[in-house]
Order: sequence, then C-alpha cells, then structure tokens
Amino acid sequence: MTESNMWVEKYRPMKLSSIVNQKEVIGSLKSLLKNVSEIPHLMFSGSAGVGKTTTALCLAREILGEYWKDYTLELNASDERGINMVRERVKKFARFAGLDTKIPFKLIILDEADEMTSDAQTALRRIIEDTSKHCRFILIANNISKIIEPLQSRCAVFKFTRISEKEVVAYLEEICKKEKIKFDEKGLRTIYSYSEGDMRHAINILQATASLGIINESNVKISAGLTKTSDVGEILKLAMTGKLSDARNKMIELIKVYGMSESDFLKYLNEESYKIKTNKLSDILETIAKYDYRLIVGSNPEIQLSALLAELGKIGK
Repeated sequence: MTESNMWVEKYRPMKLSSIVNQKEVIGSLKSLLKNVSEIPHLMFSGSAGVGKTTTALCLAREILGEYWKDYTLELNASDERGINMVRERVKKFARFAGLDTKIPFKLIILDEADEMTSDAQTALRRIIEDTSKHCRFILIANNISKIIEPLQSRCAVFKFTRISEKEVVAYLEEICKKEKIKFDEKGLRTIYSYSEGDMRHAINILQATASLGIINESNVKISAGLTKTSDVGEILKLAMTGKLSDARNKMIELIKVYGMSESDFLKYLNEESYKIKTNKLSDILETIAKYDYRLIVGSNPEIQLSALLAELGKIGK
C-alpha cells in the first residue's frame, strides 16, 4: 500500500483549524502566530495518534507558506537516535546559509524526540542555543519525562489530550461519507474501542474494515483480528522456523502501515506463544519479557524487536 493510498495521509488535516480536539493547544498556537518572529521553540507531548505531528506540519505551512517544504526538516528520532543524527543532519540544515529573506526562520520538527539518547539531546541543546536567531525547533514526545530538563526549559510545552469517542466517531463518519462507504454508528464506536483515542490507529482500522464492505461491529472485529493476533502468530512461526527476513518485514508492516504499537505487538506475541506446539514455551516467554523491559527503558523499538525475532529463531532450532 503506497502512502498516497493510505487514508491516514489522505485525510490528515492541512490547517490548524482542522485539527480534531486540542482546542486549548490550537488556540494558544494561533495566538503565537500573531507575532511570528517571537515564536519560541516548541515541545508537543501526549500519547500516540492525538495530532502532535500533524499540528507541527500545519504550523509549518502557516508560518512558512508556500516555502514550507524547502525550509522545514522533519526527522523521526526513533529511526535516527544517535549523536551523528544531531551533528550531521540537524546542524547542517540549521546553518544560516540559504535562508530566504521572506522566511522568518527555518523549522526543524523532531518526532519521537524522547527516543533520542542523552548525548544526542545534549548536543541538540547546544545546537538550539547556537541557531536560535534563524531557526526554531518543534520537539515531539510521547513521554516528556524522557526529555532532559535543559531541553524542556528551552521550549514552550504543549500537552495534547486523548481524543474523545464522540470526536473520533464524527471524523470517521466524515471519511466514510467521502469514500462512499456504508457504516453504522456501532461499528464506528467499535473502532474507537480498539484504537483507544488514537486517531491514526482508528483510521487505519477503518480502511482495513472497508475492504470487507460495510463498517459494522462484526466486520471491525474481523478486521482488527486480522491486523493483530493472526498476523502476529504468523510472524512468530516465521521467526521460529528461521525465516528472519520475512518475519521482520511482516512485523514492520504491522507497525508502520497498520499502526500496531510495539507494546501491543509484544502483548499479542505473548498470547500467540501459547498456541504453538513447542517444548520451549518458557524460553519464548522469558525472551519476550526481556525485550518488553528493554522497550520500557527506552531502547530503539525496531532494533530491539528485530533482535527479538533473531533470538526466537535460535530458540526454534
């Protein structure tokens, strides 16, 4: 599935006024826009799928106008966590050279900043100090407690709240009407219960369910099951039989395309472990628990889950 075919991108809001929920945050940001030159560095915190990254991109469009793509650098810190990312990509982009006189400053959006190492955060703090005259940073974090205090103190912090059922259901209903898909309200509420206020996850479930026809409770449950437990079970079998590359590719698809969180992946992997015929169940469960702990303490999710699959392959021999 290409990005252009993904509804989560197709229906991503383009303006601050279109952001679902977050009225207080949007109101404060609009006030800042009245004097763009005095906008501080920003930090957006909150759970996944509540609009942090979308808000940052909308802000970039409203500040930089038609030039926003040329003067905005968007990075995902969970993919590029180390000191080299900060020193090379951010520092190179943040240089004064190349700044158009029509542009108030360059904008760097650093998603999942809480996944950066302490050294990388310290280096970023210095870069923020050195480039503040011609550059603004928007740091995005699910867990703000993992951001070092010197970095927090240099930003205006905005906390995003979980989106209510009423607002998620209304947004999903709007998408259904535009896509000309039949639905009932119970089906949309079922999607909300699976997504737990994560709008990105809710839209992904909606699109998956649409392939089954009408959006109703039974189809949503079927779709959610297909994108969760059954696929995780297949990944477990692939890993245990030594097909590491296939297992990893399918895992990344589940997480990146279908929006399954790393913690949910481990939860379903744990459940699926009880369904396979093996005399090494205790080894499998201990291994899953070990990698669950590593994710909790802030290790890189993709690296750790890939290592988990490799270790399951060794257990399966």
